[in-house]
Amino acid sequence: MKFSDYNISPLIKEQLAIMGFNKPTDIQFKAIKHILDGEDVMAVAQTGTGKTAAFAIPVIDKLESRNRKGYKGIRCLVMVPTRELAKQISGVFNEIGKRTRIKTFGLFGGVEQEQQIRTLDNGLDVLVTTPGRMFDLISQGHLDISKLEFLVLDEADLMLDLGFMKDIQDVMKHIPNRRQTLFFTATISKKIKSLAYTVVREAIRIQISPKNPVAKNIDHAVAFVDMDDKRFFLENILKEYEEKQFIVFARTKVRVERIVAAMQRVGVKSEALHGGIEQKERFVILDRFRSGENKVLITTDVASRGIDIPTMDYVINYDLPDDAENYVHRCGRTGRGNKKGQALSFCSEAEKPLLEAIEAYTGEEIEQYEISKDDYMDILNDSDDGSYDWKKLLDKSNIEDGTEDEW
Repeated sequence: MKFSDYNISPLIKEQLAIMGFNKPTDIQFKAIKHILDGEDVMAVAQTGTGKTAAFAIPVIDKLESRNRKGYKGIRCLVMVPTRELAKQISGVFNEIGKRTRIKTFGLFGGVEQEQQIRTLDNGLDVLVTTPGRMFDLISQGHLDISKLEFLVLDEADLMLDLGFMKDIQDVMKHIPNRRQTLFFTATISKKIKSLAYTVVREAIRIQISPKNPVAKNIDHAVAFVDMDDKRFFLENILKEYEEKQFIVFARTKVRVERIVAAMQRVGVKSEALHGGIEQKERFVILDRFRSGENKVLITTDVASRGIDIPTMDYVINYDLPDDAENYVHRCGRTGRGNKKGQALSFCSEAEKPLLEAIEAYTGEEIEQYEISKDDYMDILNDSDDGSYDWKKLLDKSNIEDGTEDEW
């Protein structure tokens, strides 16, 4: 089935064609028809499968076909856990609804309220928001969701992890009982099910869950690299494929900054993204990355769910994540929709227990990228980093196991 076969507005079909959306992904195929039919949906689908378009397309179509009847408040509320997701998802709504009359806005904290209030006062159809700023503006009388037609909870598992259960429950006090509710999550648990059943009614349940939760169109592998040597291997890859786009994940913001500094020493341009950077600057950094002005983004898990760049070439797990589930979300930054993607992880001796936990979570052994001793030494020798004590390294008869340090 193609998008052109759906009973949706020709304006949306035209825009989807321009965006290169021809055939729906699995989650889109299974969800769109039910949403168009007015049913509540509870969907479980891994990251990168096209969840946002799965609810944005039918919601835009239904709102476009209905008369506002003079109501100036919000008609569709999309609740998300992070500011990055609010910006990303509102962007998807705006792009898909570009030819329609539907107005969408991303609302979040960390920026001044005045412009946000003016936008709300001018009337909106779809509000994509984080809980904090939303409740601020409801309490101030600037935000009306009393006649809501659609409630969408996206990345519900992360919302629970971040402690937003009460916020979700409080929203229920402000919205009508007669509404259509769409519940999307990447993982399922007893807590998630309990939350879902408090907000959806007789929902259609959809689960896209292959045995391995890493999307089948992502090739992912692990390379065993000493902790002290990771920066040289990253340098080697980034210089080898300098025309490609990379997102590199590290464990902490301190490590992110040190990796950026290390790449700068060897002439590789990159930018840092983490929670210690002001929100406005984070958005500017992401915009530069999306536009291709910057091709290397070094980040913490703050970006493991907040970046949707269809052309993303590679994910590098410079550090393995402490939470195995985050491995799936990180890898899911590449191979978006139906596109192919590649992810490579560096694993030191100290990180092998983390690798075992990831393999237990995914249910499969991760392919090992074999590096011969000669190739390993060549990568170290080829580095332009003059701060390394090469004589000491070359005097070693064997490569020793790496030790945990600030690298």
